[in-house]
Amino acid sequence: MSMIAAFYDNKSILITGATGFLGKVLMEKLFRTSPDLKVVYILVRPKAGQTLQQRVFQILNSKLFEKVKEVCPKVHEKIKPIYADLNQKDLAISKEDMKELLSSVNIIFHCAATVRFDDPLRHAVQLNVTATQQLLHIASQMPKLEAFIHISTAYSNCNLKHIDEVIYPCSVEPKKIIQSMEWLDDAIIDEITPKLIAGRPNTYTYTKALGEMIVQEEGSNLNVAIIRPSIVGATWQEPFPGWVDNLNGPSGLIVAAGKGFLRSIKATPMAVADLIPVDTVVNLTLAVGWYTAVHRPKPTLIYHCTSGTTNPCNWGKMGLQVLATFEKIPFERAFRRPNADFTTNYFTASYWNAVSHRAPAIIYDFYLRLTGREPRMTKLMDRLLRTISMLEYFINRSWEWSTYNTEMLMSEMSPEDQRVFNFDVSQLNWLEYIENYVLGVKKYILKEDMAGIPEAKQHLKRLRNIHYLFNTALFLIIWCLLIARSQMARNMWFFIVSFCYKFLSYFRASRTLKI
Repeated sequence: MSMIAAFYDNKSILITGATGFLGKVLMEKLFRTSPDLKVVYILVRPKAGQTLQQRVFQILNSKLFEKVKEVCPKVHEKIKPIYADLNQKDLAISKEDMKELLSSVNIIFHCAATVRFDDPLRHAVQLNVTATQQLLHIASQMPKLEAFIHISTAYSNCNLKHIDEVIYPCSVEPKKIIQSMEWLDDAIIDEITPKLIAGRPNTYTYTKALGEMIVQEEGSNLNVAIIRPSIVGATWQEPFPGWVDNLNGPSGLIVAAGKGFLRSIKATPMAVADLIPVDTVVNLTLAVGWYTAVHRPKPTLIYHCTSGTTNPCNWGKMGLQVLATFEKIPFERAFRRPNADFTTNYFTASYWNAVSHRAPAIIYDFYLRLTGREPRMTKLMDRLLRTISMLEYFINRSWEWSTYNTEMLMSEMSPEDQRVFNFDVSQLNWLEYIENYVLGVKKYILKEDMAGIPEAKQHLKRLRNIHYLFNTALFLIIWCLLIARSQMARNMWFFIVSFCYKFLSYFRASRTLKI
């Protein structure tokens, strides 16, 4: 019997960010391993044309929750959506809902955050810092609260090479940053942002670091823990391999490369691709929730959830694995053939990316105009290039994260808990994982039918032939122009033809003598 699974039985749990990628997998695992839990409150902001309950049903109707419905048929009755807005005071929770939360909640998993790298500082501070502060204030009024688990990021201190399981202070206190956002205008905030983030690449990593400081300061009277995952990717094992539902990080790059939009990227092949499966993060999160509530460690413990320390895979190797998977499982209606020289070109520091990517898009848009359709490829390519430019910081560097607390937690778990809530990435087979990841992107994001793989392979073969013909024709045209304009080129051509003629003559003569 799993002690961790039993711990969550009859518990009332609050999850922020439950409609996000990590939040969905966290809910799924909770209901699948602890179907007797009491209730899961999720903070939700309704979308246009959808009620809160409709959003819950939309989540539950995905393939992710198929196994949950078998072990917990009335799962929809155990999820209670609460209207909330992280941009508003007290998260805009009604008095009735607040009263219920304050009197019932045992565990809080704070997963909500803006993960956009290009967010203005004001918005990033509101969602990642101020909302965290307000949630901690609410948590401090919960008499039954046993643990508050905050999901941060392993890159919150990416300005450092080696990162320990400690909270590093920022140059300006988070409370002062929050106060300044209330009266500074946007122009001044934009001007001071580069000075504030101080060595970090974007407002996301900076505000996540501020969020950790807020948790340390405001959560001193609570049982608090912080989890720092690296780049979160598709599921490794649970509830099945390869599930993913968003285009963030590697997923977007896989789609762009598989469709032929992305041919090269400025990156360091030997830099460690610190990718971590989302189910690994969830297993660690639930184990941390149990340990924090039962053992109440002081001071606040930070847990790194990374792969580079125990099972590193570099970007060059990952590129080869992705390309090999494209050959077996090609994407439908690819714009161009995925780059055959993936490791050399895709992960090469090429500064002409914008030209090499945009030129085919412009030509394709011209074709769309001629056929009376709306041109869209140039806008799509511009968006892709902006995304790539924001990722370049992370795919050109490697970091070292200490994992003493994560290893300690594993040693505190029973063999059964280690099996059910496995977060040991040393067992991860990268080749198998990447293949399942690509397959998951094809199935769950692009909604492509596996029955279409033979046709996609034929399409890929045609693109390959077109690519070879185009390169050959381009080479001949350039060579003919050189011969016509350059005496050196003509001399070189004469030398090559003479050499080939002599070699063939020698080869024929040697064969005649043997006969």
